[in-house]
Amino acid sequence: MNIKQLKYFLVVAEERQITSAAKKLYIAQPPLSYQLKQLEKEVGVQLFVRTAHGIELTEEGKVFQKYAEKIVALSVSAKSQIHQIKEGELGKIRIGVISSCGGVVPNEQFKKLVKYYPNVSFEIHEANTFGIVEQLQDGILDLGIVRTPFNLEGLNFKDFHQEPMVAVTREEFFEREEIKHLNELKDSPIILYRRFQEIFNRSFRHQGIRPFYSVTCDDARTAIHWADEGLGIALVPESIALTYAKGKIIPVKHANWTTHLNLVWRKDREVTPLMQKLIEMF
Repeated sequence: MNIKQLKYFLVVAEERQITSAAKKLYIAQPPLSYQLKQLEKEVGVQLFVRTAHGIELTEEGKVFQKYAEKIVALSVSAKSQIHQIKEGELGKIRIGVISSCGGVVPNEQFKKLVKYYPNVSFEIHEANTFGIVEQLQDGILDLGIVRTPFNLEGLNFKDFHQEPMVAVTREEFFEREEIKHLNELKDSPIILYRRFQEIFNRSFRHQGIRPFYSVTCDDARTAIHWADEGLGIALVPESIALTYAKGKIIPVKHANWTTHLNLVWRKDREVTPLMQKLIEMF
């Protein structure tokens, strides 16, 4: 029994004549009759009886018709879904995201993907950059969105966003509208987002400044919250400051204090059509 035989059976059941069914199927009558006999032989019952006006389904044939319709419909659905998966229009993709990308992701391109391919689903895993890289290596994730710097070994990456670091504080705590020189921070308590500690330390050492880190934390949102409460100046990426900060956001005019968002995936794994569509969107 195969799908072609079931389709032939359903057309004959609908037309109630071998001649008209053969015309509709664009085949000769003898091959069609042969396929029906083979089908009856396989199921072990007579599916049709001849009448004065053509052929009719037997009681067994009527029951078989219902199952044949379901099987053919499932076959069509399966082919359609497989084609959609092949074209990257259907499926699930597992993405790791960092908390500090909230002001940038999902971007407009990402939203277009969701709009054009509504049958695509996303499984979001939240972690820091190092956690996301580890989950990629372990095969838990398909793609990751991380911040520089990070270890690129074994990874492909696509740089899709660059932004400066800014200072977040309360208006009464720091009156300047911008920070032109790092020595303007030397007497201020700094709330340190640990992710960028080495970058900050390198800059301060280069200018002979010994900063006072009043608070050290592992999440930019925490740094912003403490700054909003008046406990110091948080140095964080601009996009997350714009998303979460309630207090004053001050530009920092220091060229080396920039960060990039990268889309990353493993070099040694196959890029599926769905992954490729998402990569192209960034």
